[in-house]
Amino acid sequence: MPAELSPFTWPIAALLLAVSPVLAKAQIDYADTWQLALIEAEDGDTLRLPAGTFQLTESLLVDGIDDLVIMGAGRDQTILQFSGQQACAEGLKVTNCDRATLRDFAIFDTAGDAIKTQSCKGISFINVETSWSGAPEESNGSYGLYPVQCSDVLIDGCRARGASDAGIYVGQSDKVIVRNCHAIENVAGIEIENTTDADVYDNLAEGNTGGILVFDLPGLVKKAGGHVRIHDNRVHANNLDNFAPKGNIVAQVPAGTGVMVLATSDVDIYGNDITAHRTASVAVVSYYVTELPIADAEYAPIPRDVRVRDNRIERDRAWPSTKHQVGKLLALKFRRNPPPIIYDGITQGIIDGGGAPVGTWGLCVSGNGVDMANLDLGRGRKHLERNPRGFECVGEGLTKMGGR
Repeated sequence: MPAELSPFTWPIAALLLAVSPVLAKAQIDYADTWQLALIEAEDGDTLRLPAGTFQLTESLLVDGIDDLVIMGAGRDQTILQFSGQQACAEGLKVTNCDRATLRDFAIFDTAGDAIKTQSCKGISFINVETSWSGAPEESNGSYGLYPVQCSDVLIDGCRARGASDAGIYVGQSDKVIVRNCHAIENVAGIEIENTTDADVYDNLAEGNTGGILVFDLPGLVKKAGGHVRIHDNRVHANNLDNFAPKGNIVAQVPAGTGVMVLATSDVDIYGNDITAHRTASVAVVSYYVTELPIADAEYAPIPRDVRVRDNRIERDRAWPSTKHQVGKLLALKFRRNPPPIIYDGITQGIIDGGGAPVGTWGLCVSGNGVDMANLDLGRGRKHLERNPRGFECVGEGLTKMGGR
């Protein structure tokens, strides 16, 4: 059985908390106490955080402890508040820990990322919340839940609000499940980036700038993602004005985007409810739409093998966002009624100077009950059209993926 670590290093502290939370707060430095417990932790230990709201000014750090559990009394019961943070940027940073579990607590108002985990094998976020108070602001931290360069990742029953980049972000990782989560009022609600074998399902993404994003970006250690399923999610009214700092890649996401695939291969989007987006319910685009230089010779900027099938998509008549070039084009061409599914039409054949047959376009669309548009950006929009032929899906989608 794993050892149980008291959240305090001497018994009188726990007694003070039970008798008088105000007195306990005055006499106990929670950050130092919990940090010491994490430094002294051994493989298999559990750190229990009590109910209450605790003001912290420094990050909590843990490295190299396997089978560690950090758990609170519930995400609405155990709240770590980092407003006025003075040291480091993250609220909690976990590195090189295999089979770690973070559960049943919340982290609010960090200077940077709320919870970052790196180089972990088997990391679980269960019933965790990250949030920034007040209206969404550029000064908020970039990421809420932020596993990067991890494998066998589970994010289950979590909530993320107010991140100036992504509320739930999984980057450069492998074997990932994101399920039963709620992402609200972030720039990107849920983002899967340069990640392989990801299964994103039964989530609610609402009120963000973009609901669910699947990106491959250049210049990263892990060069390519793919084999991603986005299914059985509710993606609703992600029309929030983009508040990402300038220069961030997500600053280019138009307000009113439901699901976006950028440059990633083998993505299956099906069985989702995607409703009330003013720019695009689903957008499949290459990295070339960013108009940013590509200095990474190993990077593949064009999406391949993307399937958009059998979703329930509804869009009200509304002007697309005109703060971005694609939105301006949609407004100019289609006014208040652009097709809900858009494709930039840039193919490798076009980039290489050829015509690129339909079979190499890398996108199929069927069973969604709405129109699509090929913007044909690679050829100067010469063949921009609604419902072009040759994009029908044939056969099955991707097999089940994810680590658990």
